[in-house]
Amino acid sequence: MDANLLAIFSLEGRGAVVIGAATGIGRETAVTFARAGARVTVADINRDQLDATVEAVRPWCAAVDAVVLDVRDREAVQALADRAAEAGSVDAWANVAGVISASHVADTTPEALARILDVNLKGTYWGCAAAARIMSAQGSGSIINVSSAGADTAPPGLSVYSMSKAAVNMLTRTLATEIGPSGVRVNAVAPGFVDTPMVSYRYVSADGQVDEALREEIFASRAAVTVINRIGQPIDIALAMLYLASDASSFVTGQILRPNGGMVMP
Repeated sequence: MDANLLAIFSLEGRGAVVIGAATGIGRETAVTFARAGARVTVADINRDQLDATVEAVRPWCAAVDAVVLDVRDREAVQALADRAAEAGSVDAWANVAGVISASHVADTTPEALARILDVNLKGTYWGCAAAARIMSAQGSGSIINVSSAGADTAPPGLSVYSMSKAAVNMLTRTLATEIGPSGVRVNAVAPGFVDTPMVSYRYVSADGQVDEALREEIFASRAAVTVINRIGQPIDIALAMLYLASDASSFVTGQILRPNGGMVMP
C-alpha cells in the first residue's frame, strides 16, 4: 500500500469539530476523525451520551474536548468555534445534530414544526456561520453538513424533516459559493436509512420497550429498497465524512454525497 495515498486521508495535526456527537453518526464521525489523527472537539445537548463519546474518542485523541450546547443557541455555537480555534486550527467541522418526528401535514403541530426546523435547519445554519468565520479567516477548512435521502424523496409523514434537509442542501451549495474563494469547502452527506437511535422511534414504545419483531421487519423493508440489500451503519457515513474532511476531496465543494445503498439516485 502506498503510504502517500493513505496520507491523503489523514487528519494528523488538524482540528475537527463534531456537533451532534452524542450518539449514532455523530459519535462514529468523532471517533473516525480521531482515528485519522485529528484533535477532536465534540458537542451535543445530551451530556451523559456525550461523555460516552469522549470515552470512545479518547484512545485515539487523549486531548478530546467536550462542550454541552444547544445548537439553536447562536452565541453558544460561536463560543464553541472560538474555543476550538484557541486550541489550534479548525480544519473540519461537521454539523450532525438533528431530530425527527412523524406526522402528516394536516396533523403537524406548531411545536413539532418549530422544533425540527430549529434544530435541523437553524442549528446547521449557526454551525455553518460559526465555522465559516473561523475558516475564512485562516484560509482553509472543510464544512460538512448532514442532510438525508429524505431530501430527495417524499416519505409520507416526514414532510417537516424532509423539508429541513432539502433546505440544508441549498444552504450547503450557497455557502460553498460564498466562502470557496477563501479556500474553504462546503459539502453535505445525505444518508439513507441508518441503524442509529434516531430511527428507533419507529419500533420503541413510549415507555422505552423495544419491539424486536417490528425492528427486524422495518430493517428488512428498508434494506429491500436499496440495490445492495442492506441498511446503513454509522461507520458507512463516518467514512464519507472523513473523505470530505480530508485532502482526498480537495476538488469537491458544493456537493451532496449520498451514501444510501442506492435507494435514491437523483
